[in-house]
Amino acid sequence: MRHPLLSGLALCLVLALAGCQASLPPLPGWQSPEGRAHAQLGQITDLASGRLISPEQLVRQLADAPRVLVGEKHDNPDHHALQLWLLRALQAQRPQGSLLLEMLQPEQQPLVDKLEAQQTLPADLPKALAWEDGWDWQLYGPIVTHALQGDIALLAANLSPAQMRQAYRQPAALSGARSNAPGVKAALLEQVRTGHCGLLPQSQLPAMLAVQQQRDRRMAERLMAAPQPALLLAGAYHVRKDLGVPLHLADLGAQGRSAVVLLAEVGEEVEAGMADYVWFTAAVPEQDYCAQLRQ
Repeated sequence: MRHPLLSGLALCLVLALAGCQASLPPLPGWQSPEGRAHAQLGQITDLASGRLISPEQLVRQLADAPRVLVGEKHDNPDHHALQLWLLRALQAQRPQGSLLLEMLQPEQQPLVDKLEAQQTLPADLPKALAWEDGWDWQLYGPIVTHALQGDIALLAANLSPAQMRQAYRQPAALSGARSNAPGVKAALLEQVRTGHCGLLPQSQLPAMLAVQQQRDRRMAERLMAAPQPALLLAGAYHVRKDLGVPLHLADLGAQGRSAVVLLAEVGEEVEAGMADYVWFTAAVPEQDYCAQLRQ
């Protein structure tokens, strides 16, 4: 009678040229209502070559990176479903060292650590984490729960509110030529202006830019200190190679590869300098947040 373990090893040897990988989880279905007939829907582009690749190829190319940064649109449920899929798919290839979230602040880290030490999670997990209402728990809860239930270090990647206020009142100079490049600061300043609907006084923009860059610097520092392989989930602007965390990683002398994946809604323009890969998803209906702010 053939030994099942030996049979499995033999099969791996036969399939070695194709790669003997653990099976990947099924892809989630689209939840957002718009763009489902768009030609880009579901496409993944390797931006360095311009080639379309499969989800399986993406996972293979990310699996050996010490750091993976995934940029999201915060209110798109498909982005969060794909983030969870990527986390699980990467875990199937090798142990995941850590998961870092823009949505967690330093004050929450002791609460996270306490939960990771427990055998079971409390019924009201958002309360136990002091989860901020501004981050929709329905979208982030499955990712957080998966990390807490697995052997993954869940880490806060953001500044605390006090640190943000300090960065606003007394902007500190950042070291490094890449993050201080005039073109980078000009692009971020414009993003800050448009992100606040043009309602901020011109005098406040430099301070807001300082907060944005201090947040990016903190994420870079946390990534460098995190157990590898490390996965960061944050807003798209934070992870962009031409504007955000990757520039700070380079200025801080980070060793090894930092792979950037942007989750983008169909129809969005993503250029090669922004990321290594882009994955196009369905879109949520546009909301005029600026009209709400002007009321």
